[in-house]
Amino acid sequence: MADQPRYRRILLKLSGEALAGEQGYGIDPDVIQTIAQEVREVVALGVEVALVIGGGNIFRGLAASSRGMDRASADYMGMLATVMNSLAMQDALEKLGVVTRVQSAIEMQEVAEPYIRRRAMRHLEKGRVVIFAAGTGNPYFTTDTAASLRAMEIGAEVILKATKVDGVYTADPNKDPEAVKYSSLTYLDVLEKGLQVMDATATSLCMDNRLPIVVFDLTERGNIRRVVLGDDIGTIVKGD
Repeated sequence: MADQPRYRRILLKLSGEALAGEQGYGIDPDVIQTIAQEVREVVALGVEVALVIGGGNIFRGLAASSRGMDRASADYMGMLATVMNSLAMQDALEKLGVVTRVQSAIEMQEVAEPYIRRRAMRHLEKGRVVIFAAGTGNPYFTTDTAASLRAMEIGAEVILKATKVDGVYTADPNKDPEAVKYSSLTYLDVLEKGLQVMDATATSLCMDNRLPIVVFDLTERGNIRRVVLGDDIGTIVKGD
């Protein structure tokens, strides 16, 4: 059947910048609504969906630390930015009738559940979308690493890494017209060539646990559903 999903449980990784749209900062209501509609379509296929969202549209810890701010403090501020994005996404999803839970790695009982693995899995089994906020709860780790870690913990079958380009290229396709797109890569290719898929910690974690990563273009409507259905779009990173 054409509408039979390839994956039963996925973790969708969004950058904070994706929520900013053309304005470049903050949260664009139209963009977040569009993403929420696409997530709803995937949930309607019977797929269990978890999300990790970055915070770069509000605050980038690494950028602040490079300007002299204490790295740990800057990273904690970045984690709080991801909570803001997660709450915005929860609101957009629930307006569409998708029951959603935000679980935060930093406890803040008034706005989010604490991250509890077994509870997260129970939510997923009940068809709820779970958004993992505040990264890993530790400084010096990116939201890419948080996505890999949470995907492993909940038994996700794949990480869908949503970007602004339609896969992984030999160079930046916006700057180099000669750049060639890879249809598939191994984890070692990514690490040895220094390709901008996920950071090295996240990639190594996926490699050790043989968790595939699909990098695809979020800006094209319907792509999340296409990836879940197994359409040949984007770049897949997997073992040999």
